[in-house]
Amino acid sequence: MPRSALLLATLLLSLLLGTGPARPATPSDSTIAPGAPGRSAAVLAPAVARHPGGAATDSARRAYRAWIARVRARALADSAAHADSLAAAGRAPRADSLADVDSLAAAAPSSPHDDYVARVRANFTPQNRDYATAQTALGFLGPLYGILLGLFVLFSGLAAWMRDIARNLSRRSYVQTLVYLALYLALAFVLEFPLVFFQDFALERQYGLMNQAFGPWLVDQLKALLVALVGFGVVPLLWLAYRPIRRFPRHWWLALGLGTLPVILAMAFLQPLVVDPLFNHFTPLADKRLEARILETTARAGIPARHVFQMDASRQSNRYNAYVSGFGVSQRVVLWDTTLKGMTPDEIVFVVSHEAAHYRLHHMWWGILFYTGLSFVLFGLASVLVRGAIARWGDRWGFGEPHDLASLPLFIVTLTLLGFLAQPGVNAFSRRIEHDADTYGLELTHANDAAARAFIKLGAQNRSDPEPTPVVELFQYSHPPLIERVRFAESYRPWQEGRPDRLFHPRR
Repeated sequence: MPRSALLLATLLLSLLLGTGPARPATPSDSTIAPGAPGRSAAVLAPAVARHPGGAATDSARRAYRAWIARVRARALADSAAHADSLAAAGRAPRADSLADVDSLAAAAPSSPHDDYVARVRANFTPQNRDYATAQTALGFLGPLYGILLGLFVLFSGLAAWMRDIARNLSRRSYVQTLVYLALYLALAFVLEFPLVFFQDFALERQYGLMNQAFGPWLVDQLKALLVALVGFGVVPLLWLAYRPIRRFPRHWWLALGLGTLPVILAMAFLQPLVVDPLFNHFTPLADKRLEARILETTARAGIPARHVFQMDASRQSNRYNAYVSGFGVSQRVVLWDTTLKGMTPDEIVFVVSHEAAHYRLHHMWWGILFYTGLSFVLFGLASVLVRGAIARWGDRWGFGEPHDLASLPLFIVTLTLLGFLAQPGVNAFSRRIEHDADTYGLELTHANDAAARAFIKLGAQNRSDPEPTPVVELFQYSHPPLIERVRFAESYRPWQEGRPDRLFHPRR
């Protein structure tokens, strides 16, 4: 799950970037974890994630609780009935806990396609369904909460009040911007903390996915807050963003769209070297036999032997994952230590092959181009909405121009709304490249069974919904749903059918 403070900071500053935040303890670029709502692979995704702020009304809370209760009751009944029918048919054992899921996955032999699908459905226990339902609801409530936060800051006069404090402390615009950003980050951190605590800590602890105690978790949140302040305030990205808004009142969105590309490149290069080590410890892969297998596989793909690291993710989470990030000298493949403990070598080799596909198929560069183009669209629409909102309510908010620092919450509200509306397109792009990475990994390894088992373990350990509704998939799934990936892993064998590979072409 993204760390809330960096999510908040990047949403605040998406008027400059249109890109997603660094995510300590969670892969920031390409991930293989299936199913669960997540960010795009091999790219820096737009900031459309949960950005809470503002308070829901009592009636809204009661309605939400009633809805969750109804969904939970229905889910329990459906899941129990389905699992019992599977057991009666002898198709798959039922797993009643996360530990059972792992033991079943480890003990199960190679199975026909239908058996794998049955195992996926049996692994989605009532407890897992409850967790997935809660996360789905929070995924839709998050953008609304963020919009409420921005509107509260605007209509309460806090936006103008913080601007006045910044002006009184210094006459230099850089210092004013830094002070305003610090005040806003602190305010938003406090206002969003109840929801962040529930979603990122309490819910994860309740379902056995979080290993951190409250103290270390809070320290990570505060680290993320400081990284945001330094990365966007001390490094004057926000100050630079407001310069074209001041100089080009009607066409600032073109300048910010052009500025997106170098900033994304800088963030992609620096994050593995500067940001990620603040939250986790990275060491070369300790298992040298596994490393040799991985390097042999990547060599067949024509990928230079760069860096394969393991990360101490277990200090924070029980989830499985792997990811690739950076480029040039900062490019690396990272395996979580939980993945190394919970998966077999052939499963891990397929996971690395999936990540190698992102590198070989240039997904990072395609993603950068995609999001740079998207930033022009979002900034262009935002410029129209911001002008209209200031003309309508600017007197109440205490500012009359977009270049006024007090307009920052307005940009947040506007871009949160536009980002949410753009999310189906963003996720469709991400699912496409994730499917291509699955295809390439299978063509490289011919390890269909290992791939299916890896997907099953990832989905079960992460408690993801293997068959989301179309709306949920559209708005929240950056990867193909788990059942689709398992079915594809079992059925895609062009080398056995006399057909050429679609994506993997050996380097001569």
